[in-house]
Amino acid sequence: MPTKKHVKVVDIYCNEVQVKRAGPGENVRVGITGIEDKDTFSGSVLSSNTVKPVPVVTEFVAQLQILELHGPPILVAAAVEDCAIMELIRKIDVKTREVMKKKVLFVKNGDAVVCRIQVGNPICVERFSDFPQPGRFALRTGGKTIAIGIVTELPGSASSA
Repeated sequence: MPTKKHVKVVDIYCNEVQVKRAGPGENVRVGITGIEDKDTFSGSVLSSNTVKPVPVVTEFVAQLQILELHGPPILVAAAVEDCAIMELIRKIDVKTREVMKKKVLFVKNGDAVVCRIQVGNPICVERFSDFPQPGRFALRTGGKTIAIGIVTELPGSASSA
């Protein structure tokens, strides 16, 4: 994912030792067939096509904590994609974490906001409430993290193979 190529796992190595399976959080090297090197890139995800495949999206809704504003690329796991904040939906009170009802016109450093983010190419993400690790992301520019966030909604996900 997100290329939706079907591959076959032929080897799994954990600490240079071949194993039959690996658990969550383990660093592994995986040997696969059925895909060319040019079709894989940083941020590619192996996903089951028989259970629930990981969602592939170009747009999602997120809670975003603004640290320092600039024009960012987004970093989700190992993926790095240019992105744009398409809509500021609601502000979040940073002290109470309650979503405020008033329409957001702008944000400043230190604000928290619910927003709609669009990325240049499809990426694999999950809702933070479903699977925390691929549901976290950071917006970075010039070597600085300017905002951190969690994915809250995946409208129009194209996860079906």
